[in-house]
Amino acid sequence: MDKKVKDVMTTHVIYARRDATYKALAARMRELRISGFPVVDDADKVIGVVSESDLLNKEALDSDEGLTGLVSGMLHHREYEKADAITAADLMSSPAVTVSPSDTIEHAAKLMYSRKLKRLPVVNAGGQLAGIISRTDILAVFDRTDAEIRKEITGAILSEFLTDPRRFSVTVKDGIVTLQGEPETADLGHRIVRAARHVQGVVAVRDRLTYPEPDMVPAPGFYNSH
Repeated sequence: MDKKVKDVMTTHVIYARRDATYKALAARMRELRISGFPVVDDADKVIGVVSESDLLNKEALDSDEGLTGLVSGMLHHREYEKADAITAADLMSSPAVTVSPSDTIEHAAKLMYSRKLKRLPVVNAGGQLAGIISRTDILAVFDRTDAEIRKEITGAILSEFLTDPRRFSVTVKDGIVTLQGEPETADLGHRIVRAARHVQGVVAVRDRLTYPEPDMVPAPGFYNSH
């Protein structure tokens, strides 16, 4: 099973229009206990994201109190611009990092990790807001049962490599997969292990495979006798 963003995203999304005021944004975040939301234009296309850190710039940078000249000078110019902002269009981080409903959970997770983001707006082919996916939503893939994970590995994974599944023993406990058996080649064994690691819901893979001995290659200048 290869879960997509559409399988775990939230479709009821709190968003802001580009002309939403600073006070309205702050009040909405506090009321709903959320740390940010997408900003859309009049066509409902996502044009940016406002986070609590964007709003905090105003409190932190409106005054230089407690900042030395050196530290103040090192602060990014864009952060000072946000301190003077009064609407979502001025406050937001743009362009927004987004995903589509058909993207894989793995792709969304990598984006969140590499960009240090807590959530990603989900947009359709036209760029309109379709949903939102958070770190918590991504963790939903680990709700898969051990039986479901084992079924995918013993079925789809081993069949993909055209190998006899009877050569292998697959056990799954708390999302941890243990592979035992004798693959025809070392390369095949390594590929099976890599594929198992990418099965959704897998926490870890323990490689207990018995690999064939590598062929002996004669050293230069020496030959096998016939």
